[in-house]
Amino acid sequence: MGTVVSSSTVRLADGAGLYSVLYPAASDGAGAARTPVTVVLLHGWTLDNRLWRQQIADLPARLGAVVDMPVQLLTFDLRGHGRSSATSGTDATLEQLGDDLAEVLDALVPTGPVVLVGHSLGGMAIMEYAQRHAKSFAARTVGVVLVSTSAEGSSRTSYGLSPRLARVMRILEIQGAGLLARSGAWRPHRRLMPLLAPGVRWLVFGHRVDTSWVALTASMVGNAPLCAIGGFRPSVDLHHRVDTLTAMRGLPTAVLVGTLDRLTPPACAATITAELPDAELITCEDAGHMLPIERPDMVTDAIVGVVRRAAKSTGAVPAPAKREPTKRDPTKRQPTAGPALTKREPATVLAPTKRQPTAGPPPTKPGPATVLAQPKREPTPGPAPTKREPAAVPGPTKRQAAAVPAPPRAVLVPRKRESTKREPTKRDDGVPTPTTTAEAVPVSATGFQATVHPPKKSTDIPSPLTNAA
Repeated sequence: MGTVVSSSTVRLADGAGLYSVLYPAASDGAGAARTPVTVVLLHGWTLDNRLWRQQIADLPARLGAVVDMPVQLLTFDLRGHGRSSATSGTDATLEQLGDDLAEVLDALVPTGPVVLVGHSLGGMAIMEYAQRHAKSFAARTVGVVLVSTSAEGSSRTSYGLSPRLARVMRILEIQGAGLLARSGAWRPHRRLMPLLAPGVRWLVFGHRVDTSWVALTASMVGNAPLCAIGGFRPSVDLHHRVDTLTAMRGLPTAVLVGTLDRLTPPACAATITAELPDAELITCEDAGHMLPIERPDMVTDAIVGVVRRAAKSTGAVPAPAKREPTKRDPTKRQPTAGPALTKREPATVLAPTKRQPTAGPPPTKPGPATVLAQPKREPTPGPAPTKREPAAVPGPTKRQAAAVPAPPRAVLVPRKRESTKREPTKRDDGVPTPTTTAEAVPVSATGFQATVHPPKKSTDIPSPLTNAA
């Protein structure tokens, strides 16, 4: 798988030629004799088969590891896109794309089950195929993957604008599409794509965009003729296939959408999954409309998941086949299971036998143990207070004796008395009266101010106060 078996142009009934590429399944023993499952990849509007470049590179190895059946890939450029024939104007419709898909399957893979994968316009083509070729769809389709597409046309397309501006933008776009549809296979915008690249980046991508992604997308859009760009726009606007989704019920289905998709927003995916309750909804955070390029691993995983679920329904999943040799395990477990039970049985028997004799003596032993504990605790609290009392007595007595001799001749005199002694010394005749000097001492420990008076002498006894008397 991975070698190109045929890269050819499929000639349709109306003479249009569609460029197609078929990647064969690996031929390995029993798998080569069985009819392979074909995964058909349909690109979106104004793009081509290069959109699936990463999936084509990764799917062969991924599918070979999960399914026990041959799987081949088929991709082709839709009418008016890539290397396929340009449209004539009247055939640029979704109904025609559904018919083209039926013819390509009959021409390249006339037998065997198919898994249909469609991005944007390709997803709408799958819905038209299910609507217009219901018997073929029911007989051959075993799985569907819808990527960034809509069953309601462009009614929810917002372009990243407000609802009112988006409505005006859709009207202008449809009117301008008529002019482009009459322009034939002319591609004047190819030279302008370097200037249009920033607009392409904003319109179809989300956050964290690699420049190579924008370059590839601009190259595909530049390769689309104006008649295809404008010709399919009215048909997309009229597309309404919500009722057709019922044909996909019961099939393994995955629906992918980017949270920043401005062309087919998450509301479109919600409408599809509402009609397909068993479908797997995969929301790609911060991604836009180009999920096969922006989130290639997520798209590949979704395709692998659908193919695996489809293979389970046919019994072609290798997982159970590879796990069958685990029959050796029960043979090893049988002998080990016997002694395991025998070892556990005696362990449970010994446990109660040990507990029974120990239950008797406990009531006899705690009796004396409690009696002995009480006399030991009674004498210990007695001496403890007696030793602490004498130790506390000498402490304060020594401190009091040491504090007594400190003030030997200090007499505590309140300050009020000093003021009364000084008042009578004043005389009107101006004769000085001798006063006794006092030496001030700092405040004692009691809080009063101490004043020290010197001893009186005999010469100090007479006083001018007595002579004056």
